[in-house]
Amino acid sequence: MRQAQSLLSRIESVPRRELYFFAMYRVLEAGILAALVFSPLGEMLGQPRHPDLGVGVAIAYLVLALVLFFVGRSVQWLVWIVFFSVSADIVVAALITHALPDATAGVAMMLLFNVSAAALLLPSTRMALAVAALAIGVLFGEYVFTLFHDQGGRSLAEVIMFAASYLALAYLAHQAGQKARTSQALADKRGEEVANLFEVNELIIRRMRTGVLVVDADNHIKLANEAASLLLGDGGDGQGADGKGVSLLHAAPELARRLQRWRNGWQTDETPMQFTPDQPEVQPRFARLLADSETSLIFLDDATVVSRRAESLTLAALGRFSASLAHEIRNPLAAINYAVQLLEESQQVTDGDRRLLQIIHQQCQRTNGIVESVLGLARRERATPEHVDLNAFVRRFVDDYQQTLSIETDTLETIIGAKPVPALIDPRHLQQIVTVLVQNALNYGRLPGESARIRVRVFNAEGRPTVDVMDRGPGIPEAVAAQLFRPFFTTSEHGTGLGLYIARELCRANQATLEYVPVPGGGACFRVTLPGPHALLPA
Repeated sequence: MRQAQSLLSRIESVPRRELYFFAMYRVLEAGILAALVFSPLGEMLGQPRHPDLGVGVAIAYLVLALVLFFVGRSVQWLVWIVFFSVSADIVVAALITHALPDATAGVAMMLLFNVSAAALLLPSTRMALAVAALAIGVLFGEYVFTLFHDQGGRSLAEVIMFAASYLALAYLAHQAGQKARTSQALADKRGEEVANLFEVNELIIRRMRTGVLVVDADNHIKLANEAASLLLGDGGDGQGADGKGVSLLHAAPELARRLQRWRNGWQTDETPMQFTPDQPEVQPRFARLLADSETSLIFLDDATVVSRRAESLTLAALGRFSASLAHEIRNPLAAINYAVQLLEESQQVTDGDRRLLQIIHQQCQRTNGIVESVLGLARRERATPEHVDLNAFVRRFVDDYQQTLSIETDTLETIIGAKPVPALIDPRHLQQIVTVLVQNALNYGRLPGESARIRVRVFNAEGRPTVDVMDRGPGIPEAVAAQLFRPFFTTSEHGTGLGLYIARELCRANQATLEYVPVPGGGACFRVTLPGPHALLPA
């Protein structure tokens, strides 16, 4: 907020400057009055009525003007300072008019500025009119005093004209001051908003994940946000030897080359680039800061984010296409499967042909499984989380799985504690997720010639309920583990490559995570981390 504070300090200094000039004008008035009284110029004013009064008032007014000039500029006491000083000006004007009757018109003219300046600075209309009324009252009082003492003086018409002038100028000056204060307050507010927006924009740009560089015509880096500085490393920090900023050619030669090609209007290289081996690949984009300027903006987009976004768009389009295609496949597939079943019942089919019919039937079932998976992925419903005791759920799941599916010599067991482990998840989705993980473990989590040993463990990890599905198989190679959750990726000719992908998508729909955890000494573990029982329901 440094810009906002600086702006406020400048605005607060405006009344202080006005008070300064007002006090300076008062010193000028006092100086002129003293010159008229003490210098030979006083003879031009004729014979004074009360010489001693004129001398005393001139000296006192000069002292008062100097004191107000040095100490009377406090904005905190603005109203009191203005009201006291202008009252002193009016009283002095009345006394000088009485002491020097030939200077009456000049003093009245000079007093017009004091009344107008006071009305301009005072915040209230009543105060401004009160100052004018005080000047008019003193003016008429001095006129009446001289009239009753038969001392002569100004005419009544002159007094009335000056009174009207004081009143009109006080009102007009105050209205001008009100408009100026209103405009100042509006400018104040707009200035604060601009300063705040500047800070917000600076914060947004600084915290953007996309790197942003501002490069001048000489390829010096003028500005760089945190993401760009992190990508450039040490090469993007500090200043150059000439004080113009780090040279882009020194910090990122390849980026400088692409920038120059873009400036020359040549075709730019669209391939991602990498500044250092430990940094992600970035996709540079260029833009001019101004139409007639060589200063350029460089946006460094994370290529992995771009590729993930493109992959998600591709998968969405592929999902819609696959869903429509799956509907068209199911009808002829059902006809083929029904025809195979009829042929299997025929007595004229030889054993060799019957084996071929079994192969057709198996492939029809496999194809139907792919179609069901695609349709399930395309029409997946919104999750409806419920409070679930994972211990009871896993125990019931294992019992049902052992009863409905023949696992022969394979083993499927649970590792659960005595205390309940509550979680918040859609039970239907959790059933599908655990089924996929257990089925994968039975298919791939076994050593050659040995039975599969599957364990489902329930526990709390860092306060979050967790389910592990573990096997004692050969494990998963690192290169394969990196692609496990990609759609249609499979290492088996009988798999669809959609099981783990659908399981992870179901986890995401329930604000859960699914990850592969390598097991030391062999085997694999797939870990599902679920929201706790007090987590907020998804919108």
